[in-house]
Amino acid sequence: MNLDWDKLRLFDLVAEAGSFTEAARRLHMSQPALSRQISALEADIGAKLFHRHARGLAMTHEGEQLHAATHEMQDRLERTRQAIDASRDRPTGEIRLTTTVSFGSTWLPRQLGDFLDLYPDIRISVQLSDLDVDLAKREADVAIRFHPPFQSELVQKPLLPIRHFLCASADYIARHGAPQSVADLDRHRLIAYGDAAPEFLKGINWALELGHEGAPRTAALTINNSYGVLQAVEAGAGIAALPSYLIRFSGRVKVVLPELDGPVFRTFFTYPVELRRSLRIAALRDFLVARMTAANLDFDRHAPGA
Repeated sequence: MNLDWDKLRLFDLVAEAGSFTEAARRLHMSQPALSRQISALEADIGAKLFHRHARGLAMTHEGEQLHAATHEMQDRLERTRQAIDASRDRPTGEIRLTTTVSFGSTWLPRQLGDFLDLYPDIRISVQLSDLDVDLAKREADVAIRFHPPFQSELVQKPLLPIRHFLCASADYIARHGAPQSVADLDRHRLIAYGDAAPEFLKGINWALELGHEGAPRTAALTINNSYGVLQAVEAGAGIAALPSYLIRFSGRVKVVLPELDGPVFRTFFTYPVELRRSLRIAALRDFLVARMTAANLDFDRHAPGA
């Protein structure tokens, strides 16, 4: 059943006024025209909405149900209008943010408290997935991605590129020694993201092919999430490539073969074009640009104890 909102609005006004005469006066329209609109609404619904009597109108049971619903709709629309008006002057409302599981469960949450202190009228819902959520279909509002957006209609703001390094725990190094050359990796236990890695993350398994002729090295352990890989490295399970932000987050792993240049993933703050003028989106974008710096995210591979 498709209901005409204009007719529902007229019905709500008649219900509030208590008579067609008073409602028509408030609406500056003729009483017969108003009566015809209500009769057409009753035909659409298939039920009488008013009992007509000498002193005016009384709503039927169906009319009372419809009035409660239209009144709630009016209130919600008014609150929405007020929220839209307020958002023109200050950032407010909800932001649905999506990013990878490892980034969104380690570095990012530690920053969002400061953002909410700055913008108390904003709410953030974080959705974690190593697969791309479709922003064009509004499955989320914004994304922090570790590759350029595949959809050309999305706005993309470059953020700090993320570097990767080979890492092991102090316990693993004590038991197996640290590799002194790329060739030494052949005798070490390697941990990898696994074949399930999305195409844009394939380079994360560079240690399996690094300086190795023929078939890639075989990983002793594969985990389809970088945060899970970190947990295994911390536990002494082997050597793996980890992004700089996870190395900083952990503080419990050491870089091995620091002279090696691992893969670098370009990062982007991405959102649909229609949100270009949104104050809350701009606030989060500018906050992340200011926070995602080398001082906060990168890792000095040559620092003592690294």
